[in-house]
Amino acid sequence: MKRRDFFLKSAGVGLGLGAVMSLGSYKTLTAGPSAFALPDMAAVRGGEPDVMFDRAIAAMGGMEHFVKKGQKVVVKPNIGWDVPPERAATTNPLLIKRIVQHCYQAGAKEVLVFDNTCDTWTKCYKDSGIEKYVKSARGKMVPGNTEGYYQEIELARGKRLKKVKVHELVLDSDVFINVPILKSHDAAKLTISMKNLMGVIWDRRYWHRNDLNQCIADYATYSRKPDLVVVDAYNVMMKNGPRGVSKSDVVKMKAQIVTTDMVAADAAAAKIFGVDPASIRYIRLAHEMHAGNIDLSKLNISRIKI
Repeated sequence: MKRRDFFLKSAGVGLGLGAVMSLGSYKTLTAGPSAFALPDMAAVRGGEPDVMFDRAIAAMGGMEHFVKKGQKVVVKPNIGWDVPPERAATTNPLLIKRIVQHCYQAGAKEVLVFDNTCDTWTKCYKDSGIEKYVKSARGKMVPGNTEGYYQEIELARGKRLKKVKVHELVLDSDVFINVPILKSHDAAKLTISMKNLMGVIWDRRYWHRNDLNQCIADYATYSRKPDLVVVDAYNVMMKNGPRGVSKSDVVKMKAQIVTTDMVAADAAAAKIFGVDPASIRYIRLAHEMHAGNIDLSKLNISRIKI
């Protein structure tokens, strides 16, 4: 093993198992959510993706806190690449299944799942395992591959990104859940929740040509923010992202972050990865533009170890 690879794996494991449990202030919810103010974030480690989500969403007040009876829910995983789940380029399918199940248990009328993929969408949906798992939970996979699905909106606070075409599902949803996977990225350093929203817009090339980090932060100021953010850090691609090369790029961290604040979610995930959140330019910019909070010490975080 090369020295750099050894360092990445060793640092990733140590930080991934420790950083999740050492973020911000802490309040134990020993008597159930109704007995205390709900936390700003749930940080979980040590379990399987579905079990961690069960514990995290309970700490956040239960899915019924976010989804009401008869509502349309849109779930946005990262399904951008046609690679198998073990490469950790796409969101864990078991996590997506469990989120869909929780939505229906809370009374959702329908749960729709989509991404504007980089590779052929039908292959991405199938080979990621997400299509199979979503359908087994009664959810519906929806394509994002045609410009006609997208409607133009304006970003009043955008600096480089003034207008953008957004998938109609997001605009029409009652509840929007963003479920990124944490991984390395060659251009942005990390892909987490804010960058995952590049999969709800049409023209990604414009962002890459016009200051990618600023465009990511600009879009984070849009008023239709996710109602819930769930960061999948079960298997984390430490290098060669966003597609990855092989399973050797991946470290099993068994972690998950659940919150309503994308900036906070990305800051916490950056710490899991082992980097200072402020060193990820779009996280810092989004905080400066008041799209969310990078300062985890200001948050009430429920830490859960399984």
